[in-house]
Amino acid sequence: MKLEKMLFVVGNSRSGTTMMGRILGKHSDIYTFGELHFFGQLWSPASASELHQQEAENLAAQLFCIQREGYRTHGKPGSFLEESRSFLSELAEFPATPDRLFSTFLQYETGRNGKTIPCDQTPRNVFYIDDILRFYPQAKIINMIRDPRDVLLSQKQKWKRRFLGGTDMPMKETFRDWINYHPITISRIWRTAVTAADRFVDNERVISIYFEKLLAHPETTVSDVCQFIGIDYAASMLQVPQVGSSVNTDKPDQLGINPTRANNWQIRQNMKKSPDLPSAKNQRTLSSTEIYISQKINRTLMAKHNYVPISIRPNILSLVVNVLSFPMKLAVAFFCNLDRIKNIRETLKRRL
Repeated sequence: MKLEKMLFVVGNSRSGTTMMGRILGKHSDIYTFGELHFFGQLWSPASASELHQQEAENLAAQLFCIQREGYRTHGKPGSFLEESRSFLSELAEFPATPDRLFSTFLQYETGRNGKTIPCDQTPRNVFYIDDILRFYPQAKIINMIRDPRDVLLSQKQKWKRRFLGGTDMPMKETFRDWINYHPITISRIWRTAVTAADRFVDNERVISIYFEKLLAHPETTVSDVCQFIGIDYAASMLQVPQVGSSVNTDKPDQLGINPTRANNWQIRQNMKKSPDLPSAKNQRTLSSTEIYISQKINRTLMAKHNYVPISIRPNILSLVVNVLSFPMKLAVAFFCNLDRIKNIRETLKRRL
């Protein structure tokens, strides 16, 4: 049976894609996957278009491993080969196409969990919107947008997830998160991600949701998303655990949308100005230089999406250090992420 609906939640990393995925996953018809990273990491649209039996088995095993054990836990795909062979019997014949294998995997795992609509919440799929729309005519895409300064703060703090509730996070991933951070890199990726989605602003199968609006008006925002998808809204969809933040400790027993997650960069900037406040202790903030860099690189897009820049002067020495360190930091981050790239040339073209 062919899938009638497929959902993809995309956007720049740390823009609320996981929260939106959790919200949708509370619906009785929708099964939300973890970050599968099929496009770009497991398969590149620029790669060969057909898979033979062994290739298909390995790809399916990787998908099962990521879904069952988590994208960042570095499980063993080989332990899922037997299940992948059983699953692949549904494809009937080989060679098979990777896009068909992926949709069949989504259907298989969604049905296995008693649901009918799969939802992939991989942020970087924002760079593959055109491919998703082309391969899957039944797909709809929810693109998340967040203030680039909040994204910058969240990325700066991301390496701390291991200590804020992400206890299954390998140290390798913690180090990767730390090495990936540079204000120029993060700001440029925000720009390319938002630009990539803006190309589809008039496409009826793509909707953009602002993270800040979701926090301030969750009922109306989620109701609009449900109408876009073609499903009924349920108030229970908002009862999601408050976990996954880079600036606050996980509170899995506390349900609901936390409105204080908006404008954290500004809140912490104010704390920095008043260090005697109890709430300011142990809070890491964005420096004036980081805010300046983010606004300088993204000024045009910020204005387009109604994010108002503030007047701020960078520390000149810090600015020089950031500019000079950028090529080296980018190179190190690139080599640390080679295992996440299927096609280097295509990935660099799409992301940078």
